[in-house]
Amino acid sequence: MPTATSTSQATEFLRRTESRLLELSIESQQASWVYSTFITSDTEALAAKAYSRLIAATVELAKESTGLPPESLSDVDRRKVRLLRLSLPLIAPSDPAASGELTQTVTQMEGTYSRGRHTPIGAREPVDLQGLSRILAESRDPVLLEDAWAGWHAVGRGIRKDFVRYVDLANRGARELGFEDTGAMWRSKYDMPPASFAREVDRLWEEVRPLYVALHAYVRRRLREIYGADHVPERGPIPAHLLGNMWAQSWEALTPRLAPPRSTPPIDLTRILQDRHTTAEGMVRYAEAFFISLGLPPLPESFWTRSMLLRPKDREVVCHASAWDVDLVEDLRIKMCIEITGEDFHTVHHELGHNFYQRAYANQPYLFRDSAHDGFHEAVGDTISLSVTPEYLERIGLIERAPDASGDLDLLLFRALEKIAFLPFGLVVDKWRWEVFSGAIRPEELNASWWALRERYQGIAPVRARDETEFDAGAKYHVPANVPYMRYFLAHILQFQFHRALAGVIGSVGPLHRASIYGSKEAGRRLLAMLEMGSSRDWRDALESLTGERRMEARGLLEYFAPLKAWLDQQNQGVPVGW
Repeated sequence: MPTATSTSQATEFLRRTESRLLELSIESQQASWVYSTFITSDTEALAAKAYSRLIAATVELAKESTGLPPESLSDVDRRKVRLLRLSLPLIAPSDPAASGELTQTVTQMEGTYSRGRHTPIGAREPVDLQGLSRILAESRDPVLLEDAWAGWHAVGRGIRKDFVRYVDLANRGARELGFEDTGAMWRSKYDMPPASFAREVDRLWEEVRPLYVALHAYVRRRLREIYGADHVPERGPIPAHLLGNMWAQSWEALTPRLAPPRSTPPIDLTRILQDRHTTAEGMVRYAEAFFISLGLPPLPESFWTRSMLLRPKDREVVCHASAWDVDLVEDLRIKMCIEITGEDFHTVHHELGHNFYQRAYANQPYLFRDSAHDGFHEAVGDTISLSVTPEYLERIGLIERAPDASGDLDLLLFRALEKIAFLPFGLVVDKWRWEVFSGAIRPEELNASWWALRERYQGIAPVRARDETEFDAGAKYHVPANVPYMRYFLAHILQFQFHRALAGVIGSVGPLHRASIYGSKEAGRRLLAMLEMGSSRDWRDALESLTGERRMEARGLLEYFAPLKAWLDQQNQGVPVGW
């Protein structure tokens, strides 16, 4: 039986821990915000030092928590201690010099990435990632596409050496907490043993793989028709630079070239927004109004004065879209270089999903101020984005009348090119890193192993040979920035599971891809009940509160895309499938 003394000691330890980490987290968030919105060597150093203090305190307290007698902990406190040990994706070694080197290395990698530029063929000035991505999305010239793709991927060369050192230092820190390596630590965050989680991910992939393979076969055939046999093989992987995205992680830019013929023109949301002279703030106001329609309160006034919605003209910034909760209570912000496009319209809805989730769990204790698991945080915003349907656009006045659902193959194809195409990439980023952290992939084979996994899961390959002087994984933000990526794969499963459940709440009787919860207070109440839990409960409890299910399932995704799968199977008759 626990003694009163041991119980009070555990309670006091957790009170002190949560108070100290909240203070350091705010300091680190503030420094990181300044660095991300004003990149200089000074702001980089300040952000690194603040993050180093947070990491050092977290590691110190996590190690101290191992001395608490298990019998002194209530179930709630036991969960807090577990989350404390898993609260950071990066654990620095206890040696002060190594700790400082690790945080500086990560900050340095992110800075190298953010300063990446390339001068495309025919251009006079270097172009950043956004400009190069625009070439990938809009050009049909394979020479220009290859140049833009290779030009951006060169950024990895300057990251490779730092990455190797980061892996070594990060693993040292993870092992001090009792984990086999950093990858095992990341997999331990999901309320199950690391090996069980890896099997769970494989199960989900096998459920959705047939749909991806069908989409891949259709896209490969159509690209071969567009670019010819010299550029696209009849069988085998698709060249990565032809898929409309810098990382071939989503292919929706190809929609105009690949969509089936239709009798009515598709909704051009980009043109509609631009014709209405929509501003960056206006884009965010649309998204805020969606959440208000569900019965949630408006964003605080400070959101509008402190967020970064446009790329500044006078300084370097990190344009990668992100949502921030600086004080973990009400100081909500987004950082994004908004462009007036349909894509960014969806992205803004997604980012506000993070902000409204952050505010919903603000009343939880500090260690529970997070999502049920990290896939939930990503899935909530994407669930809202799935409700950006023609009916929603009609209700908010962006179109006069929603077209009939009978012509929705192009809409479903667009969604599949965006979301189904993403699934194997969402797996590969962390499957690759898990093997790097474990030592299964050695430093001298980083690039070869990266492309081997991408061919195995995605069925894509680089157009030109890539040797070990390159570091193509480093051309993806989340790798140099030390951001675990499996959350995005899980979110692409969960969002459809959430959407299917909420469609049932509102009594939707049409096809799942046309259901929108906009304006439903009951859907808002059901959603908010899950959001308010934060991470205070096992994620299966949170999932059950919204969906009635205790296992992540792909049924919602497969139902959503069932009409498209039938059409793809027809289109692929007599066509090579797989690679």
